[in-house]
Amino acid sequence: MEKGEITMKVSVIFKAMLLSVVAAAVFSSVVFAGPNYFAVDREFYPYYPSLIKWDKSQAKFTEPKVCAGCHPKQYEEWNGSVHALAFHDPVYQGELNLAFKAVGHEVTRKCEGCHSPAGMVTGEIKGPGLKGLSPMALAGVSCDICHSISGVTHWQTPTREPGNGSFILSPGKDTPDGPKLVKRGPLTPSDGCGMGFHECVESPLHQQADLCASCHQVFHYDKHFPIEATYSEWKGSPYAQRGIHCQDCHMVEIETFIRSADTFRKPDRKEYRHYFNGANYLLYYLAQAAAKKAGDENLAANLKQKYDMAVKRLQSAAEIEIHPVYSKGRLIEVKVRVKNMRAGHNLPTSLTNVREMWIEVTARDTSGKAVLTSGGLDKNNRLQPETRVFNSDGMGDNFHFAIDPWIVTGFSRHDTIPPKGYKDAYYGINSGKAKGKITVEARLRYRQADQKVAEKLLSSVTADINLEAIYGIKEVPELPVLDMAVKKASLSLNK
Repeated sequence: MEKGEITMKVSVIFKAMLLSVVAAAVFSSVVFAGPNYFAVDREFYPYYPSLIKWDKSQAKFTEPKVCAGCHPKQYEEWNGSVHALAFHDPVYQGELNLAFKAVGHEVTRKCEGCHSPAGMVTGEIKGPGLKGLSPMALAGVSCDICHSISGVTHWQTPTREPGNGSFILSPGKDTPDGPKLVKRGPLTPSDGCGMGFHECVESPLHQQADLCASCHQVFHYDKHFPIEATYSEWKGSPYAQRGIHCQDCHMVEIETFIRSADTFRKPDRKEYRHYFNGANYLLYYLAQAAAKKAGDENLAANLKQKYDMAVKRLQSAAEIEIHPVYSKGRLIEVKVRVKNMRAGHNLPTSLTNVREMWIEVTARDTSGKAVLTSGGLDKNNRLQPETRVFNSDGMGDNFHFAIDPWIVTGFSRHDTIPPKGYKDAYYGINSGKAKGKITVEARLRYRQADQKVAEKLLSSVTADINLEAIYGIKEVPELPVLDMAVKKASLSLNK
């Protein structure tokens, strides 16, 4: 080959390489450029930042009390559930009011879409508060919401995953004879299903965690940071790998939940209930007070049952182990291991920068003198410094501490326990020259929020939510603290 031909070929190859580099740079700038990475199709998602889609027709949404006419058992199970209370929840209403004042209704639609989907899409809800709303809007996540979901758009969302209500509401359809209601569920419809009031459609989606994922995965309205990641936690767990979905633990009695978690055996069809029971015992606690104040003893009893279920669920979720750590034959540390035994998601989950799950540990020598204390509450009902807490610390765009969900765009610390996993905490022991044994007691404790946070939220509700008139509360009480697990051990000071 002549020298000139070689030079020309090298030049061609160099130009081709240069073009490929430029093309790659252009492509990467299109695909990975900051704002465009989370592109939002506003036509596809008309209620953004809520990602609900509504197949609008002349078919109206159906109030829960109408459903109760043919489904009294399911209605009784749903009534008083966290789904039924989702919009009434005074803690939620306080947060909604603060968000409304800070960032406006265009943003708070994200919250409203999951706490009252029908009220949001119809435009009935225009902000915080309960005044003047229809029974359908006040019903929160009602029978007709879940049974009108015809599909999900998880892969079309800005993050290409479930969140912020990424489901499709299809309560019915228009026909030549007028609107027809259509309801979906996990079973093959029997003859006469719906009794002429609505059509019945079998929906495999209603047996899957993807149905729940839409609202149990919450992203920042603008930065798309996952503030709550319950679905993702489940998806990466042994439960997902073995086919145990949200419904298999949260739509059953406590005994069935424990069996599902321990054996990975799915419940029988007859074992499912419409409880939607989880860890939010504070909501049941408040709602029970409201029912008693209103003189509704049946509802109060219903809520007490659900409160007890939530407590048992939490007390079944975790276990504690206590292990001694010796150096040169002398006890120098106590290791406390907290194990997530039965939650199909992390402990805690949901709004982890608000939840508090912590270890309280005390060690005493043979005389009863305390040689170690950690994790107590101070006189203001706040956690003492250096307490081992399992939760998250939120931060805003400036990387400073933040707690409000419209500000939190990242976690500076994220310390929760994965399904079937564990976390260890170490406590130093200064026993001097003492001999014999020490008695160690460790408690895993839980409450919905820090006392000051709860006081701020409950004091921020709108004027139409009178806490004294509704709940009999003149001032925010001490938040109930639950012992999830307790363990005692006697440890020798010398090995």
